[in-house]
Amino acid sequence: MHSILVRLFTVAAILVGAIPMAHAQKSDLAAQNFDRGKYEYEAHCAVCHGMSGIGDGSFAQLFRAGTLMPNLTEFSKKNNGVFPFKRIYETIDGTQNVEAHGTKLMPVWGPRYKFEAGRRFDDDFPADSEAFVRARILALTEYVYRLQAK
Repeated sequence: MHSILVRLFTVAAILVGAIPMAHAQKSDLAAQNFDRGKYEYEAHCAVCHGMSGIGDGSFAQLFRAGTLMPNLTEFSKKNNGVFPFKRIYETIDGTQNVEAHGTKLMPVWGPRYKFEAGRRFDDDFPADSEAFVRARILALTEYVYRLQAK
């Protein structure tokens, strides 16, 4: 009887230890598969440009009549098959002026990312906020590249 209880206790202890371990491994896998560009797009761009990038976001109809929301899937097609990486990057960071985005401060994401970088890092954890901003813009630009029509 005593050996059965010891075995049951051992199996239960192993299971209790294995469950958090499995959860941690699952969390690590989820972190490895996190798509920053897709996240940035869905959080900031899809409301106007649509989930697929064709310009059918829920806010698209709020623009004045005659102003079409650009189809983000056709940049390469309209540029002889070459994705205009620099132009897209500069549009996102605010260097390239896009009338539909308003002033360079709204809603271009470069200044907003800089503000968020300043809030995210403090003296206890020094970080290069410019690198943080560039990484987010690069991820978003790369995601727009992936949206291109084949």
